[in-house]
Amino acid sequence: MLRMGPARLTAGLDHCRRLDLPAHRTLHGVMEPRELGELISYANEVDMRGRGGAAFPFARKLRAVADAARSGGECVVLVNGAEGEPASSKDAMLLTRNPHLVLDGAVLAAEALGAREVVVATAGGEVAEASVTAAVNERRAANVSGGAESRVPIRVVGIKERFISGEGGALVKAVNGEEGIPPGRKKRAATSGVDGLPTLLSNTETYAQFALLAEYGPEKYAEVGTAKEPGTILLTVSGGAAHGAVIEAPTGTYLSDVLGLCEAEIGDGVLIGGYHGAWLSADVVETAVISREGMKQAGATLGAGIIVPLGESTCALGEAARVAAFLAAESAGQCGPCRLGLPDIAKAMYALVEGTGSIDAVRRCVRGVERRGACFHPDGTAKFVLSALDAFEVEIAQHLEQGSCGRPVRGVLPMPEREAEPEYRLEVDWSRCQGHGLCAHLLPEFVDLDDYGFPSFRQIPGFMAKEARRAVDMCPALALRLAQTNGGDHGGGPKPAGRPLRLVKDGVMKKAGESVPRLTRVGIARA
Repeated sequence: MLRMGPARLTAGLDHCRRLDLPAHRTLHGVMEPRELGELISYANEVDMRGRGGAAFPFARKLRAVADAARSGGECVVLVNGAEGEPASSKDAMLLTRNPHLVLDGAVLAAEALGAREVVVATAGGEVAEASVTAAVNERRAANVSGGAESRVPIRVVGIKERFISGEGGALVKAVNGEEGIPPGRKKRAATSGVDGLPTLLSNTETYAQFALLAEYGPEKYAEVGTAKEPGTILLTVSGGAAHGAVIEAPTGTYLSDVLGLCEAEIGDGVLIGGYHGAWLSADVVETAVISREGMKQAGATLGAGIIVPLGESTCALGEAARVAAFLAAESAGQCGPCRLGLPDIAKAMYALVEGTGSIDAVRRCVRGVERRGACFHPDGTAKFVLSALDAFEVEIAQHLEQGSCGRPVRGVLPMPEREAEPEYRLEVDWSRCQGHGLCAHLLPEFVDLDDYGFPSFRQIPGFMAKEARRAVDMCPALALRLAQTNGGDHGGGPKPAGRPLRLVKDGVMKKAGESVPRLTRVGIARA
């Protein structure tokens, strides 16, 4: 954790690894209840926006939930601590090291709204979940001895973390006990969220900022930062930085100063806003300002405050292809653009890396997913890829002319180390196959027929296993079998995998020391 300017969100963390309740009270006192109208006025006065990426006005969310609850009764306050984004650590830092500041903001909003409960959703099994659970228990113990911290019940929910888990609809579904994927139709949490109740859903940092706004008041809160966007902001710097860190800085700080603090090499560019963000060239970085307005002028969006410099030693195009493959693998797989289009984009990007593809091919794949998805994930991926094509134009030319830029892919862009999802392949008994072609009709995205009607197969991701088994069962010649590629062969269907594959730092899937082609992770390599 580093700091530029005054300590607000990070106050006290120079001396304490984690602020427990007594330490938090010493710094911030006991948060007293406020009227809803006063809080809305405060948020409007400083134009407080959500810090999760969308930058939606917080006062409007408060008003929308209050209006919905007035007609329907109860409501819920939901803290989105499920970042999902591998390049962001700010929310985990807050929940781990300063959880009571987040809870203060959430409880403050809940009391003003008359909410039934506060729900804190975070990645299950991580340190952040344990820390915020401990913080809730500290407040309950304080209430026994006359404290005021437990006026509203607080529930901590650990969810399975993946890239799309922080999307609002996906988070609500996960908290409700359903699969944590975006709903097919957009639902406003303010009218129907947790248990179908109006829900105030916002990011972890947003609630911490809200607590500070109530503590300081609008005038003092606005003493730092810019006039239009007062206050401080949390930034996560990683990638080619010598000192990766979460940094608290006032809005209006120069991006180059942030990178200098972390001794970061810019290299071919800096990614702003995470894996749904955009690349800035070295020239633009020198004058770019850390604020929503400043990033817009630079050609990017601040998003959740993610800053990833590439550095000089890695292949920029290869890094972008790794991210495209990761995003394809992380999709919910519930619509055509995600299930089919994103793997095609990743495949086209890797073809560029190998010098065999074309920019036009990548753009065609991108056009096939834009504005067609069940959620924003395809559009966000398209934005990232198109930005990479523009930012790395010189390097792409080198790959197409020479087959390489001469630099290895070092895995500079952060990736999670997780167990791989099961993947399968269809195998054919050629002594039985009669070229009926039914398998291609059942799985057109994964089975190709040659001029004689005989099939060839692509890798099949785990979410398509059910459809693949159906093709096996319906083969008229009984010529097909389904084999799991990352856990051992078998005949009719999936079985538990053996030692799992893991995604390591350089982006290569490995098992027992053996390299596996990157493309198999997203189901687009030939079997």
